[in-house]
Amino acid sequence: MSENTENEMREKIDPRVDSYHWSDVLVQALPYFRHWAGKTVVVKYGGNAMLNEELKAAVMKDIVLLSTIGVKVVLVHGGGPEINNMLDRVGKESKFINGLRYTDGETMEIVQMVLTGKLNKDIVGILLQEGGKAVGLSGVDSGLLRAKKIDKDGTDLGFVGEVTEVHPEIIQSLLDEGFIPVVSTVALGEQGDMSRYNINADTAAAKIAIALKAEKFVQLTNVAGVLRDVNDPKSLIQRIHLEDVHKYFEDGTISGGMIPKIECCMMAREGGVPRTHIIDGRVPHSLLIEMFSDRGIGTMIY
Repeated sequence: MSENTENEMREKIDPRVDSYHWSDVLVQALPYFRHWAGKTVVVKYGGNAMLNEELKAAVMKDIVLLSTIGVKVVLVHGGGPEINNMLDRVGKESKFINGLRYTDGETMEIVQMVLTGKLNKDIVGILLQEGGKAVGLSGVDSGLLRAKKIDKDGTDLGFVGEVTEVHPEIIQSLLDEGFIPVVSTVALGEQGDMSRYNINADTAAAKIAIALKAEKFVQLTNVAGVLRDVNDPKSLIQRIHLEDVHKYFEDGTISGGMIPKIECCMMAREGGVPRTHIIDGRVPHSLLIEMFSDRGIGTMIY
């Protein structure tokens, strides 16, 4: 038997053998398909999943699949690394104060240009190429997000804002028509304030989830979730009860950049969102694993 003939036979045999595995996967996923159809899920998208083209493609395929089976997905995105790159290109230094980007008038123009003019439309374009129906929005559109200037212990952060109002009607209208709203987190000032504000995307996503009465809020990030030992990926804590979170704050298990992400999960949970998650955006199709399997992925605050 020639090598080519043997390879052809192997190609014909393997899919039949593998079909048992895939049929089992689909049967296990079916109850989850039924559960999530018609439900609203808010996904905050950023980190490595946004920078790596292969991971970006996987996330977009996941979003389109969810929408195709009737899940109402809202995608809220950040874009810190891209903003840094653009500031470098124009010769402007990135400045951070207590982890927040100092945003003067010129920086705010660049933030708005990168988030709403480039990244938002790039994401919408990929979703359309994957067969989805997507529409790009910023927090300014239809007054979706209103914000006021952050006062951080008397430190001036420029045009950095905190969300004071969410008016989700435009998002709900798009969801009802089968579209995937893609939201960049630039907000309009409160009544009488024509300024634009740079908003933390995690916080904005949590508040949007609350306003929409979403069933699930998911943050795609750069780590596996909350780890008992940051050097041991196997030490993942898969479930944390809301009442136990402060214990993990106090003993240092939750620290650094994980603190604001957990706080956003707590905000969403306390605001009525039943399920909040931090999952590893570096794992291809992590969103589908979380939505459609009994093992889940990452850390859930419940």
